[in-house]
Amino acid sequence: MKFVTLTANASGAARAAREGLVVVVVDVIDMSTTLESALDAGALAVLGASPDGASPPVELNPEAVGRRAAEIALAAGSSVVLVTEPRVGTDRERAENASRLLAGVRQGGAEVTAIIPNLGAETSKICDLSGKVVVAATGTGGVAYDAAFTAGAPAVTTGTVARTLRKKAAAPARAAARRAIEAAHQYNTGICVVAASANSLEDLLAAEYIMKAIIEEGFLAGK
Repeated sequence: MKFVTLTANASGAARAAREGLVVVVVDVIDMSTTLESALDAGALAVLGASPDGASPPVELNPEAVGRRAAEIALAAGSSVVLVTEPRVGTDRERAENASRLLAGVRQGGAEVTAIIPNLGAETSKICDLSGKVVVAATGTGGVAYDAAFTAGAPAVTTGTVARTLRKKAAAPARAAARRAIEAAHQYNTGICVVAASANSLEDLLAAEYIMKAIIEEGFLAGK
């Protein structure tokens, strides 16, 4: 059955995953904007994960996300790039913030070739992301992504309405809508758009906009 819903927070993402829906995580400032820009820059795949200190009321497993990132990277003969906080700090501080994710990547046998800050659209200018698997371990979007992944969502994607490296106006939202629709068709299920934080008005408004874009792209009509 084709339908699209809207929710918020990691708990909403986990619930949608348990219902078998494709989950679209919207964290405009900055996780999903960072990952959209990474896709613009030619990233092989983008994922999200929880940083070490997160403690939402749902299960998280950043090690499993790290192993999945490693699997994708090794299959393509590539490597993993970690995006995380603090924005202003050292690579060591960033690595400590995402040690569980990094442990999973190591368990999977892949190499992490860069650790960079989560800066939104500008992130992809820091290093070459072409052909890399980019994982954003962040406190809202990363946590919501991890919650959906851990709860067994058939697919977890991301979306933003912000201007990115190569997209502007409605293009980022339309790209997110098309990715979600493609995944929903693949798994013959519905879509849930998740505002990463109910306390972020920009996430709530962007999630609603992307939900409308999914409808306008013809998803409910079977396109």
